[in-house]
Parts: sequence; C-alpha cells; structure tokens
Amino acid sequence: MRKLAFFAPLAAAVAFAGVAAAQPASVNVTLSHALEREAESLGEREVQDQVDRLTWVIQSRLADTAALDGARIELVLTDLKPNRPTMEQIARRPGLDPIRSRSIGGAAIEGTVILADGTSHEISYDWFSTHLADVRGHGTWTDADRAYARLARNLATGRYDVR
Repeated sequence: MRKLAFFAPLAAAVAFAGVAAAQPASVNVTLSHALEREAESLGEREVQDQVDRLTWVIQSRLADTAALDGARIELVLTDLKPNRPTMEQIARRPGLDPIRSRSIGGAAIEGTVILADGTSHEISYDWFSTHLADVRGHGTWTDADRAYARLARNLATGRYDVR
C-alpha cells in the first residue's frame, strides 16, 4: 500500500499538468453597431440570448478539438433574422401570429481567430434561408442556430477562410 501512496502525488501532478497545458479556446461575441440598433425591435433580451447561444455553440464544439487549444476567438454578430416573430415583435404588432407567421431567418458573423502561436485569421460567415420553402423547424431562431453550428463545424475542422 505504501508504494501506491508514493505515486498518488505524482499522478496528481501529471494530471494537473495535462489540464493546464490544454486550455480551451476563449470565445468572445459582441454585436455590430447596426445590430445593436436593431436589437430594440427584435427584443434586447432575445438578442442577448443569441449572443450567449453563439458563444455556447462555438465553445462546446471546440471543447473536443485540440487544434484550437489556447486560441482566442473574437466574433461579431453582424446580422440576425428570426424565423418566427420574437416576443418584442409580437408585442409591437399584435396582428403577427406567433405560430403561422414565418420568415427567412439566419445569421451573419465576422471575426478573428488568433491561434496560440499568434497567427491571426479573419473569418466571415453567414447563412440565411433562401426561400420560405427552405424554412424548417418550429423555433424562432432555427436558421440562426444552423448558422452557428455550421460556423462551429468549420472552425473545428480548421477552415478559417469561411467567407
């Protein structure tokens, strides 16, 4: 038993060193000035929820990717379109039907990926439905979520030139 007790601190030190060496990518998402002005009509809380959602999608997708360990990802949400009316839009225009009203949605994102070695990559990505027939899903932000997931997949596979 004493021999195993000797290895416990060594095992803890090795485990701690592995965790310290592999820092996940930090993700910071902000709004463009144009989208900040539009946030009032969409609902500031819902727009902030989308900032948080984009941050979470990118962080969770990159958590399994060692290629971007130690990277800093600075993103700017430049455009945001819901598929269904937001609560703020329904409050301002009572004639909108929260169930049957639908529109072409999506998101546009720009930013910079700064790798651990200091190299920088500019990114620009957008995805919007092209036709109402393409709108699938029942959520307010279905197409925006699709844009976030596709950007995260591109970043995880090392495709920074996603213009």
